[in-house]
Amino acid sequence: MDPQLGSANQFKETWKHTLLLSFQSLGVIYGQLSTAPLYVFGTMNAEDIKSEETVYELFSCIFWTINIISLLKYALIVLRADDNGEGGTFALYSLLCRHAKVGLLPNDTSANEVMHYETGSPFKIKVESRARRAIEKHKSSHYLMLFLALFGSCMTIGVGVLTPALSVYSVSSGVQRSMSDMAHLFSSSPRKQEAISNAFEKYVPVPTASAILVCLFTLQHYGTHKIGFIFAPIVVIWLIFIGGGSVYNIFHWNKQIIHAVSPMYIYRFVKNIEIKSWRSLGSIVLCVAGSEAMFADLGHFRKKSIKITFVCLIYPVLVLCYAGQAAYISKNLHVADFNHLSESIPHRIRHWFIALSLLASVVGSQATITASFSIINQCLALGCFPRVKVIHTSDKIHGQVYIPDINWLLMVLSLAVTIGFHDIMRIGSATGLAVISGMLVTTCLMSLVIALYWEKNLFESVCCLIFFGSIEVMYVSACMLNFHKGAWYLVVLLALSLTVMLSWHYGTKKKLEFDVQNKVSAEWLTDISPGLGVTRVPGIGFIYTDIVTGIPAFFSHFIINLPAFHQVLIFVSFKSLPMPYVPASRRYLIGRVGPKDLKIYRCVVRYGYCDPIRDTDNFEEQIISSIGEFITMEENEFESLNSSEGRMVVVGKPPADGSALIPLNETNSDEESVSLVSNIETQLAPVVADAVESGLGSVMRKKVRFMLPANSPKMRASVRDELQELIDARESGTAYFLGQVHLAVRDGSDVLKRLLIMTYAFCDKNCREPPVALNIPHAALVEVGMVCCI
Repeated sequence: MDPQLGSANQFKETWKHTLLLSFQSLGVIYGQLSTAPLYVFGTMNAEDIKSEETVYELFSCIFWTINIISLLKYALIVLRADDNGEGGTFALYSLLCRHAKVGLLPNDTSANEVMHYETGSPFKIKVESRARRAIEKHKSSHYLMLFLALFGSCMTIGVGVLTPALSVYSVSSGVQRSMSDMAHLFSSSPRKQEAISNAFEKYVPVPTASAILVCLFTLQHYGTHKIGFIFAPIVVIWLIFIGGGSVYNIFHWNKQIIHAVSPMYIYRFVKNIEIKSWRSLGSIVLCVAGSEAMFADLGHFRKKSIKITFVCLIYPVLVLCYAGQAAYISKNLHVADFNHLSESIPHRIRHWFIALSLLASVVGSQATITASFSIINQCLALGCFPRVKVIHTSDKIHGQVYIPDINWLLMVLSLAVTIGFHDIMRIGSATGLAVISGMLVTTCLMSLVIALYWEKNLFESVCCLIFFGSIEVMYVSACMLNFHKGAWYLVVLLALSLTVMLSWHYGTKKKLEFDVQNKVSAEWLTDISPGLGVTRVPGIGFIYTDIVTGIPAFFSHFIINLPAFHQVLIFVSFKSLPMPYVPASRRYLIGRVGPKDLKIYRCVVRYGYCDPIRDTDNFEEQIISSIGEFITMEENEFESLNSSEGRMVVVGKPPADGSALIPLNETNSDEESVSLVSNIETQLAPVVADAVESGLGSVMRKKVRFMLPANSPKMRASVRDELQELIDARESGTAYFLGQVHLAVRDGSDVLKRLLIMTYAFCDKNCREPPVALNIPHAALVEVGMVCCI
C-alpha cells in the first residue's frame, strides 16, 4: 500500500469488526464458491464418467485446482496486491499506472504536474529498472495493459450475467427432479406419471429460475451491508448441511476417496487424456468460480476478514463437500442423474436440501453481481464506461456501491440466458470460459505488479506468469472445446461490452484532445475584452471543463457571441487519478486565471476511482469555501506549485487562525440563478435567445450563505475586500456553463473509426446527462455546443 495516500476506507479495525465483516462476507463474497458443488459435477456429461478410477481422477483435479488457484493464488498472493483497499483488474492497472509510466486513461497530459502534485509524492516513479524502461519505451505495451484491464472487466461483467443463471437454473432443475419423484402421488398409472414428469421437466425449471432471478436483482438496492446480513446465515446453514452430508457420504459410500488427493491421480488423468475427458476440465474449473470475487469485492470488506473466512471455513468445507460427492458417485454410476448434488443427499432430508439450495443459489449469485458493480464503478471513474448513476450504500466503506441501470441490465441478460439456453451444460460452458479468462488476465497483470510495484526480480515475475498462466491456459483450451455448446454467448457478450468500453475511452480521449488543441490563453480574455465591450454581470459563473490550463474553446466561443460574463468566474475541472481515494485535504487545487483584478479562479478537483465526489449536494459550497481559503492563504508561505498559469494551492484544511469563510445553511430556490441568467439575457437579448437554455419554474435546493470570519478586521484590506466580493457574488446567484462537444465522423474515415464514434455517440445520447451527473440545476444551466470532426 502506498504511504501517505488517504483512503476513505481507512479506519481503526478491531477484531470484533473483523469478525463482523467475515460473517457478512459469507453472504456476499463466498456465496458462489459455496454453491459451486451444485453444478461442478452436474455440468459434466454423465457418459464421460465411466469408472470409479475416473471419479478419483476428477476429484484430484478439483482438489488441486482449489489449492493452486483459490488458496495459493488468490488468498495468499493476489489479495496482497490491493490498491489501498480496492481490488479487481482495474486496481492492478491503477497500480501499474502509478508506479510505471504506462497510463493511457483520458487526461490532459500538458498538466500532469498539476494532477500528480503531492508532498513526498506517492506518484513518484520508483527506481528505474530494465523491465520498467522496456515497458515504458514501447507504446504497444501500454495499449496491451489497458486492453487487458478492459478485457478482465468485461469478463467480470460476463460472470455477473452467467453465474446467477447457472446457480438458479441448477437448483430449479433439482426442484423439477424432486417433483418428478413425487409423480406417483398424483396418479397410479405409469403413463400418467410419465406425462406428469415430462410436464414438470418442461414447465418448472425455467419459470422457477426466472422468478428467483427477478427477486434476486430486486434486492440489490438494499446494499452490500444489509444483503450480507440477510444472506450470511443462509450460507452458514448451507455449509453445515453440505459439510455434514459429505461426511456421511464419505463414511457410508467410500472412505478411500481421501487417497485421491494424491497428485498421482492427476498424472493418470493427463496420461490417459482424450477429447471427452479434456472437455470435462471446462466443468472442473467451475469449482473455483467465485475466487476472483475475493479480489474484486475487496473494496466491500477487508483483506483480513476475507482470508480468515476462506482459510478457516470455506476451504475445508469445500474440500469435504467435493470428496463426499465423489465418494457417492464412485459407487452409484448406475443411478440416473448420479452426478447431481441433490442425488447424493440421503432421501430422508432431500426435500429440505432442495428448499435450502433454492436460497443458497440466490446467495451464490451475489458475489458476481457485487463484483460487477465494483468494476463498473472503477471503469466509470477512469473514463472507460458511459455515465451511469452510482449509489454509495455505506458511509463507512465507500467501496460498497449499487448501480441501478447496470443491475436491471444484468437481470435482463441473465433472464435471456436462462430462457434461451434452458440447459445447465450450455450455461456452464459459457460460465467456465468467463471465469478462467478473467483469472488469466489477473495473472498477467499480477506478474507485472510483482516486477514493477513490488520490485521483485524478473525471475519471480516470470515464474508466477508461467506457473499460474499455464494452468489457466489449459482450462481455457478445455472451455473452447465447448464453444458451440454455449461458450459462444460469452464471446458475443464480450464483443458488445468491450466495444462500448473502447468506444467510450476513444471518444472521451478525442474530446479531450479537441479541447486541448482549441483552448486559448488567459491573456486572450484580457486582450479581447475591451474590443468586444465585455460586460461583467453580478454573480458567480461556474465553467465546467476537462482541461486544467487555459480557457476552454466553448467558453471563448460563448464570449465572442455573447460579450458578457460574471463578476466572479470559476473554471472547474474534475480529474481522476489512478488510485481509489483522494483525501479531502488533498482534493482541491486552487489558482488564478489572469490578473488578480479579473476575479477568475481555477479549481481542479482530483478524485479516485471510488470517490463519490460528483454526487455531493454541497459541492458548490465546498468550492467557494476552498477559494475563500485560497484568498486568505495566497500571500503567505504555503504548500503550492507553479503551473503554466501561475501558483496553484492545495487546500482542504481550514486555517487554524479562524480566517476561513463562515457558512450559514438555509433553503432557497433557483430563482436567483434564473435571474442571473436573465441579467445576461436583458443585456444581449437577440443573441441569448438562441444560446441560453433555461428551465421553467424554480427548484428548491439547499443554499449555503457565507459571512466574513470573526477576525476579518485584522485582515489585510485587499484580502477582506476580495472575500467580501466573493460573498456578494454568491448572494447575487449562480450560473453554470457546460460545453457539449459532439463527435462527428469525417467522410472517408475507416470502418473501425466509424464504429467507435457511432457507438460513442449512441451511448452519449442515451446515458446519464452531464448536468444530472454533476448535479447542476437545469434552470441555471447554459450549454454551449461545438462539433468535432474526426
